[in-house]
Amino acid sequence: MISAVAELYKLHPQTLRLYERVGLLKPSRSDGNTRLYTDSDLERLEVIITLARDMGVNLAGIEIILNMREKLVEMEKQMTEFATVVQQELSRVSSLQNAEKPPRHAIVPARHRFVR
Repeated sequence: MISAVAELYKLHPQTLRLYERVGLLKPSRSDGNTRLYTDSDLERLEVIITLARDMGVNLAGIEIILNMREKLVEMEKQMTEFATVVQQELSRVSSLQNAEKPPRHAIVPARHRFVR
């Protein structure tokens, strides 16, 4: 609830309403229209408070920073997925190449024959 979060972070409830109004926070709502803050909302609020109080960033700057953080997280996710796909493909190609190579310990080396 807004009063509990405001007390916990030593904020006025109006400040939380402002953050919501400008789009920095988006708490869910109960059936009775009470704001419900998730752990994710509270983590985001901590970043907002740090930027505003400790670094003196204004609301427009906070919005830009939060958007950039979200894009970075998404890019990191995409890069991890891409690296996984590349690693899988390299493993697949490597196993195909190893399967095609004749054993090196053979008495007579095998020669590849090309069929025309």
